[in-house]
Amino acid sequence: MSKTVTTNATARPVKARSTARRLLLGRNANTVYALLLIVVIASVLVPYFAGVATVSFLLIDAIPILLMAMPMALIIISGEIDLSVASTAGLSAAVMGVLFHDAHWNIWWVFVACIFVGLLCGAFNGILITMIGLPSLAVTIGTLALFRGLALVVIGDNAVADFPIDLTTFATSTIGATGIPTFMIFVAIVVIAFGVLLHFTPFGRALFALGFSKEAARFVGIRVNSSKFWLYVASGGISAFAGIFWVLRYSSAQSDSVTGLELSVVAAVLLGGVSIFGGSGGIVGVVAGVLIIRTVNYSLQLAGLPDTVLTIVTGSLLVLSVIAPSVTTGLRHSREKRRNRAPLHDAAAA
Repeated sequence: MSKTVTTNATARPVKARSTARRLLLGRNANTVYALLLIVVIASVLVPYFAGVATVSFLLIDAIPILLMAMPMALIIISGEIDLSVASTAGLSAAVMGVLFHDAHWNIWWVFVACIFVGLLCGAFNGILITMIGLPSLAVTIGTLALFRGLALVVIGDNAVADFPIDLTTFATSTIGATGIPTFMIFVAIVVIAFGVLLHFTPFGRALFALGFSKEAARFVGIRVNSSKFWLYVASGGISAFAGIFWVLRYSSAQSDSVTGLELSVVAAVLLGGVSIFGGSGGIVGVVAGVLIIRTVNYSLQLAGLPDTVLTIVTGSLLVLSVIAPSVTTGLRHSREKRRNRAPLHDAAAA
């Protein structure tokens, strides 16, 4: 009995050390450290970077990326991808402009309709991927073009810009003198909700198993198709929410709203430690990845570099986020092989 008590008492500090090591030295933590380093370097080297204005502009630019990155992280962890998020947001923005300007709907019912459109887009992706069995990469590349084309059909070449001034002012307002956008309160709620869903619920833990092996996930009773379907529905709804914010921030709804933002979303998720092969990742790292993308881009903008350079940098970060984990894993396996061969070599020599 005393031996059991001693063993448990010894195991607790070991487990605590293991948890602390994982929190301080894991990929999520490394992404946070990288973010802090980039902020310090930019504050020293880039004029006017260190200030309240930087906090305001940087965070307000990050809001749509942060929103769309949350469901994207869960989708990639499950072994799939959604490249239609920006087009879904653009379609919702176009619907918002037409319903408010042409149909004269109440703005709050317009918001409900936009979210519903996003949910339908996500459900359409989910049906094609889970029920028909098409690959998510091919499906969402197709719907990327489809939803953007529908946005052009809905609103045409028009630009609607007469939205309620109190809402557009709220979308660009900040919390006191902090420079933090007021809208970040809603973003924080979304981030916390997805963090709890991924890390503290059976559904979220099942996504990691699903990303490792679909067959094994089915074997242990995980409803693979149902889980993926609802992830795409959530992605559509959150993307529509991002589209609503985009319209209110710029006080304009057009067919090309939110164009090209899917590249930044995928780059931020992968840079934040989510494996492109599925099965690993965390919400904290994704948030840090989004802020890294925006910090680098904003500092380069302050330095006066053109938009083409920003696109090149974003693409480079995307490639780096895909290559770096594979290189790190290869080096770790190489060290383990050398470590395992050493005792065998010593035994043979003896």
